[in-house]
Amino acid sequence: MKSQVSWKVGGQQGEGIESTGEIFATAMNRKGYYLYGYRHFSSRIKGGHTNNKIRVSTTPVHAISDDLDILIAFDQETIELNHQEMREDSVIIADSKAKPEKPEDCRAQLIDLPFTATAKELGTALMKNMVAVGATCAIMDFDISDFEALITNMFTKKGDKVVEMNIEALNEGYRLMQEQLTTVDGDFVLEETKGDPHLYMIGNDAIGLGALSAGSRFMAAYPITPASEIMEYMIENLPKVGGTVVQTEDEIAAANMAIGSNYAGVRSFTASAGPGLSLMMEAIGLSGMTETPFVVINTQRGGPSTGLPTKQEQSDLMQMIYGTHGDIPKIVVAPTDAEDAFYLTMEAFNLAEMYQCPVIILSDLQLSLGKQTVEKLDYSKIE
Repeated sequence: MKSQVSWKVGGQQGEGIESTGEIFATAMNRKGYYLYGYRHFSSRIKGGHTNNKIRVSTTPVHAISDDLDILIAFDQETIELNHQEMREDSVIIADSKAKPEKPEDCRAQLIDLPFTATAKELGTALMKNMVAVGATCAIMDFDISDFEALITNMFTKKGDKVVEMNIEALNEGYRLMQEQLTTVDGDFVLEETKGDPHLYMIGNDAIGLGALSAGSRFMAAYPITPASEIMEYMIENLPKVGGTVVQTEDEIAAANMAIGSNYAGVRSFTASAGPGLSLMMEAIGLSGMTETPFVVINTQRGGPSTGLPTKQEQSDLMQMIYGTHGDIPKIVVAPTDAEDAFYLTMEAFNLAEMYQCPVIILSDLQLSLGKQTVEKLDYSKIE
């Protein structure tokens, strides 16, 4: 048995890669394991390679693994791009439709299973991700009933027929993999945990929850990767407490509107990434000059200029500290993980109000979009 396993699913964007990872991770979280997940995706709506890598452990983890135990591959490109992370005792479980082949320098074992063909036989090729999850259950020796309960919960709104089809696809994937287990070398079975489920969230959701808990009731923002999920979270949740979100025409308007709302007495903020923060610099100076509280979240991404919106970089620190015209009081804080992001966001609002100045929360793409285990939050810490 292993204390941790690194698992990845890859394919083309639009093939259900994210949902496959989400199903696997949610089931692991419910079993009480600690998780850290990271999505690699391209700067386009559909097509292009994407993968979802998830580290599952019996103890807390704060990053993805360098290596990889199990790779679920829906196409040959996934094998080509990711096999370097694998060892001799790792395994690739690939869709037969892709006619998978091992690159010459690939050390891992290759098993091909008919994900797509099986899903089509059962009703629709869209269920190939369920076949893949079933195969994962078999090789990791998980009780498939846990996944059946999760799928039932996920698809109940779509009707009993959809639930039955997906559970059938899950079980067929489990059966197909079990037939191959005698040919597999390596240990992929995890040690058991106490079974206590944890919170599991991306950093952007933790920041949004922190802003909500801090008493913020207004957000103005313009969509930008990787900050958009903060706005989406607030759109869903701020109205529940009488708050409002305004999607503005640009980042300049977002900053000015949030400053105006703070001036009127409502705790307000905005969120963006490097290019958007460049546009906000004059407004941040206005906040400092007029001594108006203003919380800004910068989810750093690759640069310079419009940069690489789906890639990570931590290069905005100097701009955040010194970027404004002239010298103004300013506070910059940087959370270390999603749990810290929750508490530090609340602290940012208090600091802005205490010192009547702009406070910038410095996140990055991995923290913003990486999904991770968070211990139960202590709301008694909120002031």
